[in-house]
Amino acid sequence: MTGAGGLLGRHLTKRLNTDSAFGDEVVALRRAELDITDPNAVAAAFEHHRPDIVVNCAAYTRVEQAEAEETEALRINGEGPRILAAACARSRARLLHVSTDYVFSGRARTPYPEGHPPDPQTAYGRSKLAGERAVASLLPVTGTVVRTAWLYGTRGRGFVKAMVDRALHHDEAVAVDDQWGQPTWADDAAGLLVVLGRSGRAHGIFHATDSGAATRLELAREIFRTLGADPGLVRRAAPGAFVGPAPRADYTVLGHDRWSEIGAPPPRPWKQALHQALSEMFPERVASAKR
Repeated sequence: MTGAGGLLGRHLTKRLNTDSAFGDEVVALRRAELDITDPNAVAAAFEHHRPDIVVNCAAYTRVEQAEAEETEALRINGEGPRILAAACARSRARLLHVSTDYVFSGRARTPYPEGHPPDPQTAYGRSKLAGERAVASLLPVTGTVVRTAWLYGTRGRGFVKAMVDRALHHDEAVAVDDQWGQPTWADDAAGLLVVLGRSGRAHGIFHATDSGAATRLELAREIFRTLGADPGLVRRAAPGAFVGPAPRADYTVLGHDRWSEIGAPPPRPWKQALHQALSEMFPERVASAKR
């Protein structure tokens, strides 16, 4: 696995260390241990480890900054996966490559199926689409693109962490209600990657998000409610209140039709996953809120 030090990489490493679906040996490489944009380093890693399956969690993820650093984003998100895919083709290894909902325009009003034509509106989205196309071109049978979205975990930064901090202190918060997506616990996304790793039929594109849909406002209020704080403390933000260099999509809910093709159930609802995640982080607080 590449990108083992990131949010998804950490959760996947934990999963694989307790339930290895990819063989007897799990090799989790952080950025300092493998630069996927260095062909020589990638070749040396393949020669040393001889992987059967590679999971690429390495990525440039600074969405706003990518608008000014598109070349760098393309180098990591486009060229890096191409180098990995070429190495997999030479060694006949499978590749699971993690991508994003940002490859879509965000103008839909119903969930995007796996085969919907991409139309990225940001530099970050364009860079991730370049990686998808490289994998599809070089590994048409043994490559799998796995799109996820709105990831959160038990550590790190992000919207969920910010809302949790405010809920724990009963502070007011502000969130938008005009952007729809799928809050996805990184542990669930990791579990879905394990399912794909087990399946010999999982090639092409799969969407690995928790199911359902929510706005940022609904997500924030559910966090407050679950942690025993007043959801009314989360106020609706004015339209355009959080505008950055990268245009934000109105709707990037993803469909999950292809899971049935490999005999797997669709991902579980996002609220169910959120409640479990918060229960693991703050068991006493969540238990108290339920009473």
